[in-house]
Amino acid sequence: MKADKNVYPHLRPTVENLSQAIFTVNRHAKTAPNPKFLYKLKQEALLKLIKEGKAKKIGLHFSSNPKYSQQQSDVLVECGNYSFHLPPTKTDFELLPHLGKLNEYVRNPRSSISLTQGKKLLMTYTGLKENNDFHNSNKRPYEKPVFKKLGESYF
Repeated sequence: MKADKNVYPHLRPTVENLSQAIFTVNRHAKTAPNPKFLYKLKQEALLKLIKEGKAKKIGLHFSSNPKYSQQQSDVLVECGNYSFHLPPTKTDFELLPHLGKLNEYVRNPRSSISLTQGKKLLMTYTGLKENNDFHNSNKRPYEKPVFKKLGESYF
């Protein structure tokens, strides 16, 4: 649609735009039916920003939702005015300080980027492509129900 070009001007991959896009994608991934691609997009974008020196690993936090009710830590990454969490690597435990429990009162600012814009920007930045198989991988093809007349056998 031509109207979309006027409403959504092409975003440049600045640190502020990328951090807003990551925030939007991350927020939507938490409630998405199949969030794998969105989390992968977030992780790849943050790792590339860290590699380029545009984002910084600050330290480790205890995870607020650990798997299997065991204690788990996440890496706190700061990018622009936003902060995010990533799964830690072994070297992160050796190099980064542990900051303890996550402060519940620290919030990211609101983002003005839509999910569609954010996904496009991050896909362009990282080079990842969304595979439509993500949505259909667990679904079986629809089979029309078979109804037998009263008294007929189903075998």
